[in-house]
Amino acid sequence: MNQASSQTARDPLAHSGRPLPLPRVLIVDDHPLFAQGLAGLLTQSALAGAVDVADSVEQAVAVLSGPHPVDLVLLGVSLQGETGLMLLPRMIAHKPPVVVISSSEDETTVRAAQAAGARGFLPKSAGRTALISMVRSVSRGGEYYPGRRTVPAQNQVLTPRQLDVLALLAQGFPNKRISQSLDLTEHTVKTHLKAIFTHLGVHNRTECVSQARQMGWL
Repeated sequence: MNQASSQTARDPLAHSGRPLPLPRVLIVDDHPLFAQGLAGLLTQSALAGAVDVADSVEQAVAVLSGPHPVDLVLLGVSLQGETGLMLLPRMIAHKPPVVVISSSEDETTVRAAQAAGARGFLPKSAGRTALISMVRSVSRGGEYYPGRRTVPAQNQVLTPRQLDVLALLAQGFPNKRISQSLDLTEHTVKTHLKAIFTHLGVHNRTECVSQARQMGWL
């Protein structure tokens, strides 16, 4: 785990909402160069006073359980072979807002982030202006999902909650993690999955995800 701190000149763009910089931000990503670059940008732009960097869900849990409160988590989707979104159900005692950062900008990833409870989504291709807009929005208690698309009405035969379950299924979440992320019982998740399978005419999770993508639901 690494930490970066800065007391740079204040950026007027970063100060039009809730007072910035945020005292502490946690970046969870297993690409060191990207994580350190983002940490530097956060401090140089006066968006964060201090930045912790973790490269796994376990390390992130350790930071969040530590003595120093975290005000924002920037979470990578893929972390050393595990799904970064698995962090959200494990945030029990301290639950700062989470924004997912990913090199993949497809609708499946965005929907899964939203279904898991993330407050926003920022593609890794985004620039400094988008980063500032995201931090400003989330620090005010809002969300940040720029250009969020919705499933066309004529194709939306699943309920919003079923679409949430489907999105997490596509990210590889087992039923237990889906239930924890969506605050549902495992029985309810199984009921939703049965309904989704019936709608799509499939018999297993792999077929379900494949068919859902062909239908434009992911």
